[in-house]
Amino acid sequence: MFHRSHRLLLRPIWPEDWQALLAGIADEGVVKNLASAPWPYRESDARDFAALPVAPRFPRFLITRARDAQAVGCIGIGPMEGGTGAPELGYWIARPYWGQGLATEAGAAVCAIAAALGHRELVASHFLDNPASGRVLRKLGFEPTGRVEERFSCGRGSAVQAAQYRRILTGEGGEHQRAA
Repeated sequence: MFHRSHRLLLRPIWPEDWQALLAGIADEGVVKNLASAPWPYRESDARDFAALPVAPRFPRFLITRARDAQAVGCIGIGPMEGGTGAPELGYWIARPYWGQGLATEAGAAVCAIAAALGHRELVASHFLDNPASGRVLRKLGFEPTGRVEERFSCGRGSAVQAAQYRRILTGEGGEHQRAA
């Protein structure tokens, strides 16, 4: 699955993308904000991630700039741990591209894709020491649930407090309505 937004092309992650993944994520400042990425992030981690099978209802994308195909991050939805409940939105942006609105633009595209795939709700979270991610989620229409839960961070090797969010999806355009 591919998606073109104003500045971005979201495309499937292919095995040969491992070097682009490694170049963007092998930064402790990026990895510490993620739950499942290890630190240090090695070539084998990038190769393994790029080789994961495609799950049609839970797409993952390499985020590239449309103008030059430069990889700037990764985004996708996946089942929550335990496989119950709404799918979870996850993303990262390489440090040189922080603060440019790329996570928000990619996130809006993935919310629309999730709605088109028939998902009715998405969940997401951010570690409390990463408020920038919370701002992105709120711009995308996610609302805080009021819950803060410990979530294990592989990169930190410990549990970290994470604020929980959800977004109700309606229609194929990914429009949202307020959570009840």
